[in-house]
Amino acid sequence: MTSGNTRTDTGHRPDLDIVLHVDGVERRVPIDVRTTVLDALRDRLGITSPKKGCDLGQCGACTVLIDGRRTLSCLALAASHDGAEIVTAAGLGDGEMHPLQAQFIEDDAFQCGYCTPGQICSAVGMLDEFADGAPSHVTADLEQAPELDDDEIRERMSGNLCRCAAYPNIVSAIRTVATGDSRIGAGDSRIGAGDSRIGVGDSRLDTEETR
Repeated sequence: MTSGNTRTDTGHRPDLDIVLHVDGVERRVPIDVRTTVLDALRDRLGITSPKKGCDLGQCGACTVLIDGRRTLSCLALAASHDGAEIVTAAGLGDGEMHPLQAQFIEDDAFQCGYCTPGQICSAVGMLDEFADGAPSHVTADLEQAPELDDDEIRERMSGNLCRCAAYPNIVSAIRTVATGDSRIGAGDSRIGAGDSRIGVGDSRLDTEETR
């Protein structure tokens, strides 16, 4: 659908208006046909949870869930996802912190925090893929259900890079959530919705420096 006289922030008249359902909210977005999902989220809608890293699909910082599957949003054209359901790390918890977010804090699975939203979205999607029986490159027996050991986690998360090299703790956090061994209680004061390190209002993840 054409968008009349609406102009994008680049000053060019957009080619399309599309609808994206982002973190449970329907948003109408004017775009041109070259706009990626990442740029639509960040530049058009001001949603800065997914980060722009390499912009080549190699670092994973931009990972979001699109229609339930983890996706590199810097490689996904927004025009191809009109009507899609998109979940960012900020929308995972449904009002409360997602277990993976809580466990990342518990296991200190990040330092600067720039890659963390993509790591968490990727881990959520990866665990769903594993639950569906999808094998990985290191799965030994394709005729048997895979076992989610550390090698499997590392391989399945290998598309998400961490500049701070928090990989051992990332693997630990994912393993703990996957096995149900987390000791975090719902009333734990360290993982309240306002946690300054990873909550929606995270001061480090939403500054101009990290955007």
